[in-house]
Amino acid sequence: MKNGRFGWGGWALVGVLGWGTMVGGAETAAATNPLRAFGEQIADVVEEVLPSVVVIRTEAVRYHLGRDFFFGQLYRIPERHAGQGSGVIISDDGYVLTSHHVVEGAQNIEVVMDDETVYMAELVGSDPHTDLAVVRIRADGEVSFPAIEFGDSDQLRVGEVVIAIGSPYNLHSTVTMGIVSQKGRVIGMLPYEDFIQTQAPINPGNSGGPLVDADGRMVGINAAIHQGGARASGNIGIGFAVPGNLAMRVAHSLIETGEIAHPWIGILMQPAIEGVGIEEVFRNSPAERAGVRRGDVLLAVNQRPVRSALEVRRVIFQHTAPDPVVLRVLRDAAELDIPVTLEAMPEWPSPRRQP
Repeated sequence: MKNGRFGWGGWALVGVLGWGTMVGGAETAAATNPLRAFGEQIADVVEEVLPSVVVIRTEAVRYHLGRDFFFGQLYRIPERHAGQGSGVIISDDGYVLTSHHVVEGAQNIEVVMDDETVYMAELVGSDPHTDLAVVRIRADGEVSFPAIEFGDSDQLRVGEVVIAIGSPYNLHSTVTMGIVSQKGRVIGMLPYEDFIQTQAPINPGNSGGPLVDADGRMVGINAAIHQGGARASGNIGIGFAVPGNLAMRVAHSLIETGEIAHPWIGILMQPAIEGVGIEEVFRNSPAERAGVRRGDVLLAVNQRPVRSALEVRRVIFQHTAPDPVVLRVLRDAAELDIPVTLEAMPEWPSPRRQP
């Protein structure tokens, strides 16, 4: 994009240079006032990104059981449920990336553009393991949609400015800003987690919207918030986003095949002094059939040393089933190389605690 990167340094300069004098119009003011320059840069980025961000409206009919008061007969009572979230256009032919829980169980899906044009959409594919889904806009004739530009979430640095865009609490095209608080967060919500933690306020309805960097490139998909206990409500400054690189890998698979088979070896892991401890081996899993045991310490995967469960998952998720991998484990003071054939991850319950 045409915008250059502009970091938090602009704020520090305000304390040194003071407020700029408006001599010669807005250009002079921006040149002498770092705060104004920072604000104009953010406004330029938002203006360019907003057409790519959409509202996802869903409608589903669900049933609950009722009982006839006189005869005791059970019958099904239909209930119509409406939902709303956010999404981002990832291709000019109308593919939209959003969160799995936004469209889960929906019979009807509408996409509302930034200019309030409404289109019907159909579900292309959904992945509860990463809480991602893709829908496609149904449009008559040749329509080109404004796709967002992609960034490299692996290169995102802690402390970088990021912008979250979505429609929290039915407030269309809401923009918030913050920094990357940390990367590689695991919060126990999904089977595979590598969340970007952000201080940019994220609230219910933001799910599926993009997290963008200071150049307007998508680096994440907003997914969850930390609610802070029963007495807290709304945003408390801790939000989580699925990294953009992972999101696009899932999206491409969903578009090409309608599904994605995440690889799985079937172990629960815990910290260890050296490597990663194997706390449990699932029954009838690839790890069990290969001979991995509870109490083994995992030292490396395919000769790549691992020091955390996240590092193990990152290596595994670079493969697909039925690829073979070699686990180097420490058992009874001896190192063993155990070949394991990856399998597709089994079904996982729907994610919780998301906006």
